[in-house]
Amino acid sequence: MTEDITVTRNDEASRYEIRLGDTLAGFAEFERRPGEIRFTHTEVDPAFQGRGLAGALAADALADAAASGDTIAPYCPYIASYLKKHDVEGAEIRWPQVPGE
Repeated sequence: MTEDITVTRNDEASRYEIRLGDTLAGFAEFERRPGEIRFTHTEVDPAFQGRGLAGALAADALADAAASGDTIAPYCPYIASYLKKHDVEGAEIRWPQVPGE
Protein backbone atom coordinates (compact mmCIF):
# COMPACT_ATOMS: atom_id res chain seq x y z
CA MET A 1 0.00 0.00 0.00
CA THR A 2 1.30 3.44 -0.89
CA GLU A 3 1.42 6.19 1.74
CA ASP A 4 -0.16 8.78 -0.58
CA ILE A 5 -2.78 10.64 1.45
CA THR A 6 -5.76 12.18 -0.34
CA VAL A 7 -8.85 13.94 0.96
CA THR A 8 -11.91 14.19 -1.29
CA ARG A 9 -15.48 15.37 -0.88
CA ASN A 10 -18.06 12.67 -1.55
CA ASP A 11 -21.30 14.61 -2.02
CA GLU A 12 -23.38 11.45 -2.52
CA ALA A 13 -22.37 10.19 0.93
CA SER A 14 -22.31 13.72 2.48
CA ARG A 15 -18.79 13.31 3.78
CA TYR A 16 -15.14 14.10 3.21
CA GLU A 17 -13.02 10.98 2.91
CA ILE A 18 -9.34 10.45 3.62
CA ARG A 19 -7.51 7.66 1.87
CA LEU A 20 -4.08 6.14 2.17
CA GLY A 21 -3.45 4.99 -1.36
CA ASP A 22 -6.68 3.25 -2.37
CA THR A 23 -7.76 2.43 1.19
CA LEU A 24 -10.45 4.46 2.94
CA ALA A 25 -8.93 5.43 6.30
CA GLY A 26 -11.57 7.80 7.66
CA PHE A 27 -14.27 10.35 6.99
CA ALA A 28 -15.92 13.53 8.24
CA GLU A 29 -19.70 13.58 7.76
CA PHE A 30 -21.55 16.80 7.01
CA GLU A 31 -25.04 18.14 6.37
CA ARG A 32 -25.65 21.00 3.97
CA ARG A 33 -28.15 23.72 4.77
CA PRO A 34 -28.65 26.91 2.74
CA GLY A 35 -25.47 28.92 3.36
CA GLU A 36 -24.19 26.47 5.98
CA ILE A 37 -22.28 23.22 6.27
CA ARG A 38 -22.70 21.29 9.52
CA PHE A 39 -19.94 18.87 10.44
CA THR A 40 -21.62 16.10 12.44
CA HIS A 41 -19.16 13.21 12.89
CA THR A 42 -15.51 12.39 12.20
CA GLU A 43 -14.03 8.92 12.33
CA VAL A 44 -10.67 7.34 11.51
CA ASP A 45 -10.39 3.56 11.22
CA PRO A 46 -8.55 2.22 14.29
CA ALA A 47 -5.99 0.56 11.98
CA PHE A 48 -4.90 4.05 10.85
CA GLN A 49 -5.03 5.96 14.14
CA GLY A 50 -1.91 7.65 15.47
CA ARG A 51 -0.74 8.85 12.06
CA GLY A 52 -2.24 12.35 12.17
CA LEU A 53 -4.91 11.50 9.63
CA ALA A 54 -7.79 13.05 11.58
CA GLY A 55 -5.97 16.39 11.61
CA ALA A 56 -5.17 16.18 7.91
CA LEU A 57 -8.79 15.28 7.17
CA ALA A 58 -10.11 18.17 9.27
CA ALA A 59 -7.67 20.66 7.72
CA ASP A 60 -8.57 19.78 4.13
CA ALA A 61 -12.32 19.42 4.75
CA LEU A 62 -12.53 22.75 6.58
CA ALA A 63 -10.42 24.54 3.96
CA ASP A 64 -12.77 23.24 1.24
CA ALA A 65 -15.86 24.23 3.25
CA ALA A 66 -14.44 27.72 3.88
CA ALA A 67 -13.65 28.13 0.17
CA SER A 68 -17.31 27.41 -0.64
CA GLY A 69 -18.33 30.53 1.29
CA ASP A 70 -20.70 28.56 3.51
CA THR A 71 -20.72 29.13 7.26
CA ILE A 72 -19.20 26.20 9.16
CA ALA A 73 -21.18 24.79 12.11
CA PRO A 74 -19.04 22.31 14.09
CA TYR A 75 -21.45 19.84 15.72
CA CYS A 76 -18.74 17.16 15.67
CA PRO A 77 -16.57 17.36 18.83
CA TYR A 78 -13.38 16.64 16.88
CA ILE A 79 -14.05 19.37 14.29
CA ALA A 80 -14.97 21.82 17.07
CA SER A 81 -11.73 21.02 18.91
CA TYR A 82 -9.71 21.41 15.71
CA LEU A 83 -11.27 24.83 15.03
CA LYS A 84 -10.47 26.02 18.56
CA LYS A 85 -6.78 25.17 18.02
CA HIS A 86 -6.26 26.08 14.34
CA ASP A 87 -7.11 29.01 12.11
CA VAL A 88 -8.84 28.13 8.86
CA GLU A 89 -8.37 30.89 6.32
CA GLY A 90 -11.63 32.44 5.20
CA ALA A 91 -13.77 30.35 7.55
CA GLU A 92 -16.89 31.85 9.03
CA ILE A 93 -17.90 29.75 12.02
CA ARG A 94 -21.26 29.54 13.78
CA TRP A 95 -20.75 27.78 17.09
CA PRO A 96 -23.82 25.66 17.89
CA GLN A 97 -25.56 26.08 21.22
CA VAL A 98 -25.07 22.83 23.10
CA PRO A 99 -27.50 22.10 25.97
CA GLY A 100 -25.78 22.22 29.32
CA GLU A 101 -22.92 24.49 28.23
